[in-house]
Amino acid sequence: MPTVHLHNTDIRFEQSEAHDTLLRAGLSQGIGLPYECNSGGCGSCKFELLDGEIEELWPDAPALTPRDIRKGRKLACQCRALGDITIRMPNDAQFVPLHRPRRQRATLVARRDVTADIIEFRFHTDAPAHFLPGQYAMLTLNGARTPRAYSMSNLGNDDGVWDFWIRRKPGGEVSEALFASLHPGDSLLLDGPYGLAHLQPASPRDVLCIAGGSGISPVLSIARGLLSDPALAERRLHFFFGARTPADICGLAELQRLPGFNERAGFHVAVSEPGASDNWHGATGFIHELVSRTLGEKLATLECYLAGPPPMVQATTRMLLLDHQVPQQQVHFDRFF
Repeated sequence: MPTVHLHNTDIRFEQSEAHDTLLRAGLSQGIGLPYECNSGGCGSCKFELLDGEIEELWPDAPALTPRDIRKGRKLACQCRALGDITIRMPNDAQFVPLHRPRRQRATLVARRDVTADIIEFRFHTDAPAHFLPGQYAMLTLNGARTPRAYSMSNLGNDDGVWDFWIRRKPGGEVSEALFASLHPGDSLLLDGPYGLAHLQPASPRDVLCIAGGSGISPVLSIARGLLSDPALAERRLHFFFGARTPADICGLAELQRLPGFNERAGFHVAVSEPGASDNWHGATGFIHELVSRTLGEKLATLECYLAGPPPMVQATTRMLLLDHQVPQQQVHFDRFF
């Protein structure tokens, strides 16, 4: 098995499986390698190859700029070692996973329609499903070229249950296959958990969750983690969901079943494209605009979790960081593209 050495450190780890990437091999062995999306889009896992040979799985990944390519920088999430190598790459204790990711077979045990284009998929693994609220896993269908990141909507458990709220993306290789051909009894490869935008239980602040579309999956997990933990009973939840039409609204029923929801939480919705026949009398426009109008100066006192399409996340982070001066360390999201 190839050994990866981090330059100027005593850290070495093995690429234990032929199809491992450098990033996933390191994280699975408890090494604190920086990352976010795990899929070539964010650039957080850039490194320099100093010695040895690698295979690049996606040489044209969007996170690599022309300058990166000229300087020989690579992405640890898109490379694997062909033999022993030495790389220059940061490592930090903040990236050491509390639950080390592992690759295992997961069997679909149930699927449920949430909206017309979002389905809840429930998988079971033989090993416990240990993860933090808000984390994600990489799912690989049989025959698929690459894995796809999807966030869990439930809480970690000893029963091996992994729930995902997944939106059908027209033309999406994985989501189309999930919706069309995956049925109870079928299995896929699940690799996880991953993700840094998880619930911060040590923070004393109230929590703001902002979701758009299937971005509701990780923030639903965060809300469940907050309201289900007696140790966090003093913290309130502000939950905002952005939908395209009224028919796309979801999540309220699940939140209302959580302990203390009526006393500790509020649910707010904005619809961006209400039709004339929808008879919608609630807020319209983009969800970050509703958040700003509703919470205003209070935003800087909150722990903020975001998930949704990149334009929504970008607009929301600008609103939080620039318009309301929310400290950057209080804004949590994993960048996906």
